[in-house]
Amino acid sequence: MTDANFDTLVKLRASDQTVANRKNDIRGRRVVDKDHQPLGKIDALLLDEKENKIRFLEVASGGFLGLGEAKSFIPIDAITKITEDEVHISQSADHVAGAPAYDPALVNQRHFWENTYGYYGMMPFWSPEYTYPTYPGEDPLAGKWYR
Repeated sequence: MTDANFDTLVKLRASDQTVANRKNDIRGRRVVDKDHQPLGKIDALLLDEKENKIRFLEVASGGFLGLGEAKSFIPIDAITKITEDEVHISQSADHVAGAPAYDPALVNQRHFWENTYGYYGMMPFWSPEYTYPTYPGEDPLAGKWYR
């Protein structure tokens, strides 16, 4: 994908899409690292409208009533397990803490996504070799879990 046709990602709630089955909505669930340490809660899902696929979790941690809250962007490729209450990822809390910092001015620029994927050691979704992740059981990230 070249810069000319690189689409921005939008928060699912800002798109015309919605979660098809409410029980599959992972927003608000706790995110835990590979050592079962809590990282925060999923505040938003970033949607690639061109491909109609979720690409990133926006995880909020700390703060009170939204003040002082830190945001982390984690590729959905890092998800290892989804339960009714939690989303488990393959990274440690320390690793997530060192990820490229959230900056509203950069969040929809290709180099931010490249740096984020690179930091997590994952292939970017626009790479020709990229395969969208799947999860065992009921897969909230596959196909038509939102419409």
